[in-house]
Amino acid sequence: MPLSNVSIDGKRLLADLYKLREFGTYKTGVHRPTYSKVDMESRAWICERMREAGLTPEIDGIGNVIGRGEGDGPRVLLGSHTETQPYAGWLDGALGVMYGLEVARAVGRGVDVISFADEEGHYSSFPGSRSYIGAFSEADIDAGRNKYEGVSMREALAAAGLAGRRRVAFEPGRYKGYVEAHIEQGDTLESTGEKIGIVTSIVGIWAYRITFEGVQNHAGTTRMAIRRDAGLAAVKLVAAIDALFPTICAERTVWTVGRITLDPGAGSIIPGGAEVVFQIRDADIEVLKRMEAALEGLVAEADKGPCRAALHNVSRSTPSLMDAGFQDALERAAERFAPGLHQRMPSGAGHDAQWLARVMPAAMLFVPSIGGISHHWSENTSDEDIVLGCQVMATAIAEILAS
Repeated sequence: MPLSNVSIDGKRLLADLYKLREFGTYKTGVHRPTYSKVDMESRAWICERMREAGLTPEIDGIGNVIGRGEGDGPRVLLGSHTETQPYAGWLDGALGVMYGLEVARAVGRGVDVISFADEEGHYSSFPGSRSYIGAFSEADIDAGRNKYEGVSMREALAAAGLAGRRRVAFEPGRYKGYVEAHIEQGDTLESTGEKIGIVTSIVGIWAYRITFEGVQNHAGTTRMAIRRDAGLAAVKLVAAIDALFPTICAERTVWTVGRITLDPGAGSIIPGGAEVVFQIRDADIEVLKRMEAALEGLVAEADKGPCRAALHNVSRSTPSLMDAGFQDALERAAERFAPGLHQRMPSGAGHDAQWLARVMPAAMLFVPSIGGISHHWSENTSDEDIVLGCQVMATAIAEILAS
């Protein structure tokens, strides 16, 4: 099938992104927490832009913003999210929503656009996309709480004016699939000089708390031979992980010690307790199982020492494969506009697409991140790469709709 001659308006796309950046500007980035006043103002503005593009917009009871075009289908759903990490970047999520809006204008009939709520997890894990596919219950809303301020999700929804609104649900048969564009959030594309990443899979993320119970005591009068130092036990385990994991991991496996907390955390007190927040990511569930088994072994060995050690699973997300046919369409479009400057690659971060993949074919397109930086206010992508990525996406979407 010949590729479509659809053409986007790059200046219009950039103007939309720059305007969205003004909602919560922080240095060169954005601070736009979920359900905050500035977040809701930005969602209202997105509704206006959707309406101008010929879509009928709605903000639902979880905060999702969806713009529907005329007709029942077959259609393609495009989107991402627009809230941000605290004092972070201006493109993480926003790029995918504005791409969706521009592709809807360029392609015309057949495209709906969605901005999912709280992909960044201020209140819960992917509540917007999970709600949309029917995997986020009223009990989940009741359990949701802001991890920075402690406000309940119910309170936040009410304050944002969303209480009592219906929650929009996935409509079987309406869509051929879902496609999400995103900055890479790493340096793979930039380091190779390539312009487009075609996502093959989204990693599973397995998160843990590792706790240590020792004996709190005086730092100056307690002999070293009798100490049960929970902080030292925690650090020794982290060192053991760093020694073992590189010998058993896969090529793209990553692991992170996100936080070490000591109790009581005073300079003159031997810690009686410690907690390590730990995470493993890979696109292969067998690799994740292997890494978890190794972690269990290390914690069991640590438990034989002077301090008690225990491993607590916090969450396990399943790796998601992206649709092969959609990948092919994106690759054909990438070869047309960036010949030889594209690659297929896994996503090392979680995205709403992993939840949409449970109910419909899903795909993702990446554009380069300057310096590989994300979740920081200096996050950026060149205007040229932003426009190029949207053109590739529009061409692929036109092909998908015509097939």
